[in-house]
Amino acid sequence: MSRLYIRSGVVGLLFFVLLSSSGCFTAGPSLGPFSVPVLVLPFIQSGYEDLAYESSRFNGVDILDPIEGTDHVALDPPTDDQCVRQFEKIRPITGQVPGLETCRRDIVGITKELIADYVDEPRFFPLVGPAQVHHAHYKITIYFKETINVGWPIPHTISDDEAIEVFYIDKDHLHRVGSPVANLSADPHHH
Repeated sequence: MSRLYIRSGVVGLLFFVLLSSSGCFTAGPSLGPFSVPVLVLPFIQSGYEDLAYESSRFNGVDILDPIEGTDHVALDPPTDDQCVRQFEKIRPITGQVPGLETCRRDIVGITKELIADYVDEPRFFPLVGPAQVHHAHYKITIYFKETINVGWPIPHTISDDEAIEVFYIDKDHLHRVGSPVANLSADPHHH
């Protein structure tokens, strides 16, 4: 039994000596096992970067000033970047195995058509206060060329030079009701 303890101690000591002489560890404060770098695959990192980018750019709701008069105009139409990202969610490219199957898309054009623009009646929203929802619905049409190369079992190419995808994007936002100064002065708890 004591030989097992001695062997384990010698192996542990050799392991510690090898790690400490590899250049990965330095003298001074250390994070222990958390200081060893962890491999992150590129497609996983890309997915997290896309998620962070989209949440910072497209997932928020804008709160604008009150609407004056009867005319109201929607915000800017969706950007080409937002349209392409939504298109990739709707029609993801699958089967990207070189030699077996690859798919390539070339976007030829994007059209954006405002199909609905209306404002709801004022109502109360938590953390916002009284506001109106301004709805703006866009019809997006993407024209693209799609080429699929299949390498096995029978090599062939499928190409569609006039592919079309139609989908809809909502760009809803809020408009405050009344002026902020009037809302503060009407608050009974405001001093």
